[in-house]
Amino acid sequence: MAYNSADIAAFKNVWVFCEQRQGKMMPTTFELISEGRKLADELGCELHGILLGEDMDGIAKELGGYGADKVLVCDSPLLKNYTTDGYTKVIADMVQEYKPEIMIFGASNIGRDLAPRCAARLHTGLCADCTHLDVDLNGYINFLRDGSSLDVDNTNFETKMFDVNTNLKMTRPAFGGHLMATIVCPRFRPAMATVRPGVMQKRAFDEAKAAACELVHPEFKLEASDIHTEVVEIVKAAKKMVDLIGADFIVSVGRGIAKDVEGGIKIAEEIAEELGGVVGSSRAVVDAGWISADHQVGQTGKTVHPKVYIALGISGAIQHKAGMQESECIIAVNKNDAAPIFEIADYGIVGDLFKVGPLLLESIRAAKAEA
Repeated sequence: MAYNSADIAAFKNVWVFCEQRQGKMMPTTFELISEGRKLADELGCELHGILLGEDMDGIAKELGGYGADKVLVCDSPLLKNYTTDGYTKVIADMVQEYKPEIMIFGASNIGRDLAPRCAARLHTGLCADCTHLDVDLNGYINFLRDGSSLDVDNTNFETKMFDVNTNLKMTRPAFGGHLMATIVCPRFRPAMATVRPGVMQKRAFDEAKAAACELVHPEFKLEASDIHTEVVEIVKAAKKMVDLIGADFIVSVGRGIAKDVEGGIKIAEEIAEELGGVVGSSRAVVDAGWISADHQVGQTGKTVHPKVYIALGISGAIQHKAGMQESECIIAVNKNDAAPIFEIADYGIVGDLFKVGPLLLESIRAAKAEA
């Protein structure tokens, strides 16, 4: 039967594109497999990973430990390094043959290049930069109840246009992060999404499930003539990056540093250095040009889960809270005792960050000296 993206009944199972670079699995892949497991359970279907590269069996089994039932391993020397043409052709061919209902990519440089090309070739929709995914309507309503200001108990989510309970609900920031939009793809399959790194929670690794994971080596056609670019050499640039996602301690600054921007950032840097952490920021600080965008925490920045998150002069708008509210311990410093950040803070200090910050630094140094 010819491929028809509108024949929704022909599509089944959840797929995750498993990104590897130079034979090493990207950490985001494990997050997506974990999330894909949740979606597959909600649909009552299987979760499959699709892994492209050369000699990938050694790392493919690991995906089962995070929830994959099967991994489709497309092995070829032509797939060793990522090329847009090669990866797009193979994935599009595999989707047309196996027909997954949902397909998820990481919102990495590769995922953002690959996913829209696949969606266009497969004549289906793609929602980019998602921060939340749901199939189950009750799960989506609970998400809205906890993370939005909507009166969900008095809202009718049913529609005559499509079945709300079987469609993937893809939530992403819109209008520069000032709103959250939920997108569905009711008329075509697969429903495709790219998901931001660090947003989804990685499951605990299960050795037994890893051993039980089935590896499938499907046949596919790929010739050198299908690829119009050649990777001659891979050179990694030595660039200092802010690793917000992997940090155990984050000290973030907000609009409260306005009266002394350099001084406020310096306080955050000193506290972060003492803790062995990094400096983060709210969107307002980035928009004002006071700090670079790679420091931004929130829906339009990075989603983080550190052991300790210290918010200096951050009011706690919903966009920022969504990016850090899962931190193990949140310490907030703000002059406004009604600031929303205090609603989720484990410890709240009402005061001027320029006075409280140095005192906090002294306390940390004293505690380290006694340890």
